[in-house]
Amino acid sequence: MTENMKPEWSDPNEPEKFSSVIRKGQELKGQPASTEKNIIFKKRSSKEPAVEELVAGVLSGNRGQLARAITLVESNAEQHFVKAQELLQKLLSHSGNAIRIGITGVPGAGKSTFIEAFGTYLCNLGLQVAVLAIDPSSSLSGGSILGDKTRMEQLSRNPRAFIRPSPTAGKLGGVHRKTREAMLICEAAGFDVILIETVGVGQSEVIIRDMVDFFMLLVLTGAGDELQGMKKGIMELADAVLIHKADGDNKIKAEQTRKEYSRILHFLQPATKGWSSKAYTCSSLTGEGIREVWEVIKDFECKGKSSGVFADRRKGQQREWIYSLITDQLHYSFFHHPEVKLKLPKLENEVMAGKKTAATAVEILFNTFVSNKE
Repeated sequence: MTENMKPEWSDPNEPEKFSSVIRKGQELKGQPASTEKNIIFKKRSSKEPAVEELVAGVLSGNRGQLARAITLVESNAEQHFVKAQELLQKLLSHSGNAIRIGITGVPGAGKSTFIEAFGTYLCNLGLQVAVLAIDPSSSLSGGSILGDKTRMEQLSRNPRAFIRPSPTAGKLGGVHRKTREAMLICEAAGFDVILIETVGVGQSEVIIRDMVDFFMLLVLTGAGDELQGMKKGIMELADAVLIHKADGDNKIKAEQTRKEYSRILHFLQPATKGWSSKAYTCSSLTGEGIREVWEVIKDFECKGKSSGVFADRRKGQQREWIYSLITDQLHYSFFHHPEVKLKLPKLENEVMAGKKTAATAVEILFNTFVSNKE
């Protein structure tokens, strides 16, 4: 915008402000023109809270500070990494006291509807419930597509619940790579139950098995043989299979489906040592079966802790976390290496033009990466 094109109300001496001086206006219908001057709307402060402030806020259950803490650990900005790790280290001793529940299922199984009904039931029992709803990422913006807060209106208004939609950021299995850290922060904030919902895209949902205590698979009646085959790999990991939407005319079919799944589970190796996975019916619409689901989970927790399986699983999850972070760090370091970034476009073109094999291009890039690290 050139100088002579600026609107009459703009202030050339304050170019960085959203607004500027209110100039004298004209009288309207007998009303005097405004005589106020120098009314300036300043930008809101973007100062980031200190780690100590975030820690205190999380431990006191402040939802605003909890959200800021999760945003910090989800950030991919280099300047936030050290700060995020310091935050997590200070909260580590306050975590680990919640029951972690993973919920997956094919799209349309009603995962969000179930979580709202189940979460509301738990809140009514006096429990604090955190929902980490893993949204698909937009391939264009990288942001969440579905927005679970808009799909869980009742639960999002419950003072005992906290819902945090997170984009998958392209991570295999639909689980954001920072979900573990977000879960740790929620536990430090005093939540009793952590519910993790995934997009439900197939056998890659094995990733969520490595971060939860109890893993549930939601299915529907009459899904067809092709969907049953797709879910077989997940069934081997499930601690319980829930036939959802078991209400109305669908109730009889749901019971038949439950029996079918129970027969299948009987022949599969148990997902958790010492635990027999079974199928159950439930309805988020009527609430029937919701209480039974919670009783099953509590029974699972009790038996798992007494046998030591619960603690062993947590230790195994910590080990998997290390290797997952190593993979992420190597991926980030490789693609952000200045020499690799310089050579990659040229090698891509040579491979696409048939001048080099893909394996040769990769070897050149890795040699570049390693030699510059030594």
